[in-house]
Amino acid sequence: MDTTPDRRTGQEPRHAVVTGASSGIGQAIAARLLREGWKVTGMSRTRPPEHPQDSPAFSWIQADLTDLDLLADASAVVGEVDAVVHAAGLQRSAPLGRLSAPDGALMWRVHVEAATVLVNALAGAIRPGGRVVLIGSRTMAGAAGKSQYAATKAALVGLSRSWAMELAPRGITVNVVAPGPTDTPMLRDPGRAATPPRVPPLGRFVRPEEVAGLAAFLLGPEGGAVTGQHLVMCGGASL
Repeated sequence: MDTTPDRRTGQEPRHAVVTGASSGIGQAIAARLLREGWKVTGMSRTRPPEHPQDSPAFSWIQADLTDLDLLADASAVVGEVDAVVHAAGLQRSAPLGRLSAPDGALMWRVHVEAATVLVNALAGAIRPGGRVVLIGSRTMAGAAGKSQYAATKAALVGLSRSWAMELAPRGITVNVVAPGPTDTPMLRDPGRAATPPRVPPLGRFVRPEEVAGLAAFLLGPEGGAVTGQHLVMCGGASL
């Protein structure tokens, strides 16, 4: 992807930071934005297996999102951005009576604390009219066997609405995209074996590219009037 200024406008490409860019929804969002002409800085613990290595439009920062100090340092060198997308995530499932405090703390750290550190570090660097998108989950409303995971995803709604209020004067929107069961490596993670995924009423799992499409809408010009919202995409699982 060519990142030279547009000859007609002289403007640089829009710049997005995407966490979890090495797989699943984060990788799909990064790929979608690159196709739409964005410059993308991907953050993930492992190098993305598929991305345009020879393209100046994509750069990668190795960042373990459980290391909040490292994440803050990495965020500080990103520079000005037009969008921040926190897509990194994991799921550990267990019923009440067998809950694991370490698992709960890990999910809270990656989903909530990492989002807080990331957006806090970049808040001053988001250009006017910018966007923040947090990837939540349909289970934020509650799901048997997923109470700790659901709690961390529900917390993103409170964060996003609060930040939306604070950033509105700068024209910056903040929203949560909440997919249902999505065909990503997380769906097959042994850590969620206690709650195997169920196929939604539409007869298939959500595709990562579909979640990326909704995120791209919120990040684009037509999404500029949507803020402080959580948008569910679940294939009918919440019916």
